[in-house]
Amino acid sequence: MKNILIAFLMTCSFHAWSADSAPSQPVSKSVAEMLLPARNAIKGGNYEKAVELLTEVDQKNSADWHNLMGYSQRKKAVPNLPEAEKYYISALNIDVNHRGALEYYGELLLLKNDLAGAEKMLARLDKACRFGCEEFQDLKQSIQKYKSKKP
Repeated sequence: MKNILIAFLMTCSFHAWSADSAPSQPVSKSVAEMLLPARNAIKGGNYEKAVELLTEVDQKNSADWHNLMGYSQRKKAVPNLPEAEKYYISALNIDVNHRGALEYYGELLLLKNDLAGAEKMLARLDKACRFGCEEFQDLKQSIQKYKSKKP
């Protein structure tokens, strides 16, 4: 038994890593970290740059990625609403309760004069938020503004 323990400890010592050794594989960034430069471009109003950065990180399995891509497409100097809609739908296919995508898709639907569709997004947001959230309030306000402008 003693020999087995010694052999085990010797084997482990060959595989031990010192605190200053680098990992053999590069440490991958989280999706949130990868999306941060694009979020910063969006905050700065540089939607073309945001699209470029999002294209580079290519996180198509992320609802956040699709939501940011849709938002950037919608907010560009020359908006691409069909592309934005495609990305919002993809975000919601990944996460049916993605609050950002529900809000922004509702706003896009208002741009397309689809009040009923926007109200459906508001109802979905109401369920997703449970006790209220900023996205719900923002879309609700957008719908109220839309209604006040219609004859």
